[in-house]
Amino acid sequence: MHAIGFIQDLAVIMAIAGIVTILCHRFKQPVVLGYIVAGVILGPHTPPFQLVEDEHTIQILAELGVIFLLFSLGLEFSIKKLFRVGVTALLAAASEIALMLWVGYEIGMFFGWSKMDSIFLGAMLAISSTTIIVKALDELGMKREKFAQLIFGILIVEDILAIGMIALLSGIATSGTVNTEDVFATLGKLSLFMIVALVLGFLIVPRLLTYVSRFKSKEMLLITVLGLCFGFCLLVVKLEYSVALGAFMIGAVMAEARQLHMIERLIEPIRDMFSAIFFVTVGLLFDPKVLSMYAMPIAVITVAVIIGKVLSCGVGTFLAGHDGRTSLRTGMGMAQIGEFSFIIAALGLTLKVTSEFLYPMVVAVSAITTLLTPYLIKLADPLSARAASAMPHGVSQFFSRYPAWLQTLQPQGDKAQMTSIVLRILMQVMVNFALVVAVFVASGYVASAIWRNWTIWGTDADMQKAIAWGSALFISLPFLIAAYRKLKALSMLLAELWVTSAHQGKARKLVSEIIPFASIMAILLIIASLSISILPPLEYVAVILIAATVLTFILWKPFVKVHARLQIALFETLNEDKNAQH
Repeated sequence: MHAIGFIQDLAVIMAIAGIVTILCHRFKQPVVLGYIVAGVILGPHTPPFQLVEDEHTIQILAELGVIFLLFSLGLEFSIKKLFRVGVTALLAAASEIALMLWVGYEIGMFFGWSKMDSIFLGAMLAISSTTIIVKALDELGMKREKFAQLIFGILIVEDILAIGMIALLSGIATSGTVNTEDVFATLGKLSLFMIVALVLGFLIVPRLLTYVSRFKSKEMLLITVLGLCFGFCLLVVKLEYSVALGAFMIGAVMAEARQLHMIERLIEPIRDMFSAIFFVTVGLLFDPKVLSMYAMPIAVITVAVIIGKVLSCGVGTFLAGHDGRTSLRTGMGMAQIGEFSFIIAALGLTLKVTSEFLYPMVVAVSAITTLLTPYLIKLADPLSARAASAMPHGVSQFFSRYPAWLQTLQPQGDKAQMTSIVLRILMQVMVNFALVVAVFVASGYVASAIWRNWTIWGTDADMQKAIAWGSALFISLPFLIAAYRKLKALSMLLAELWVTSAHQGKARKLVSEIIPFASIMAILLIIASLSISILPPLEYVAVILIAATVLTFILWKPFVKVHARLQIALFETLNEDKNAQH
């Protein structure tokens, strides 16, 4: 009977959504609007009766909509594009979150709500809705435009910062104080996970998909893609991160596969179906009575969201060096709240630190701003043209000259080349360091699982730790050697720059030796602190380090070759022409 009820709910949702979206299309309105209106019609708050019986199952299907929408976004937004918009995304996201946290808190205090309600309200307003923006830009055919790429970068940074914000709010709610260490630890673990997952994903996933594609079966390729997508999302959820972030990351990894265009065509109808259900569920949560009960707060919050996000994201984008039109389009596209706001609202209710009226209010604001999003994006161009014509000449000249002036501050010629080399070396060192840390952390988990389930290692706990730690160090040697070689190259480069006298060869040599040695020692100390669960006593550590040193001298060239092959494979994946296979 449950299956029949579910099929009935699905049939009703698709039928009503289809009818309403046809009407929206006829009247040239956004399809997202039709989905939300369909949800309101079907919802429990719309008389005369409720048309959807099992809302819980529909919510689960809506989660699939989030996964497919973010997965599709990842397919279209490769990691190289993120690097290109990185500074803009970080600046705009940071300014937006800071401003909206303050605005939300002040609004809550203005209406006389509790301090905790005000803090959580600020957090709910800080993060824009990736799902809603992606759908709106897709409908308007603007996903490949410059401002849309900037928006996607900002949204990724926002989602990462939102995870740290949730950890911060949990600490405030439970202890009443901010535990900065926990927040930084959460962000550090997240950064480590993302680096390792992306590097391993780029090395493994495109090659796996190439192998599967040799069978010339669309069905086999689709099932493999879905298996990788859901499997990675499950891993991310198990690590207590956002399923949306996981879906985007695995999509970004698959964006480097030669089968990208085929994957996009296979996923598109599935994405459209489940994303429709997601937007219908937004309408299901909408209670028209809340509009009358809290009309003033909802109106104030809606205006604050639109103005605050347009200003913060627009100004942040402009300060990063983009023209006024692009900055305004970016700000107008970010002016709404969505899924993360619901998560934060639910967190406050679960921890019993916020009032019950906040959740339906946030849903109402989300629904209103969702409806306005397509219109705001389309309004950006005429508004920027009108603003440009109405500006005083001096102000207009400043806006037009600022990006060019900012460009002159960038390093040019040899300086630019030197800066690029240094940054590239530092990034390679960071990636190798992240892989080493991941090996030791994973060894701790694996060793503890083995110790719980098997006793074949003997009863000597110190020896067990020595074997686990030594094995992790051996696996890490290629990456440690690579980090040392990169640091050696960097130190020699810096020695050439710092020690300018030709007679100071010894000083140059000293600088070129000290930096890599001190860096590797620091890395080993960090590794020891992170792998404390499997760290053996000092006498064992000394023996392991001596053995590792001997192995390093003996197997230096093989280790260098192994790492070089991995690096070449990674570069080939990232630089491969994706138009080679459709």
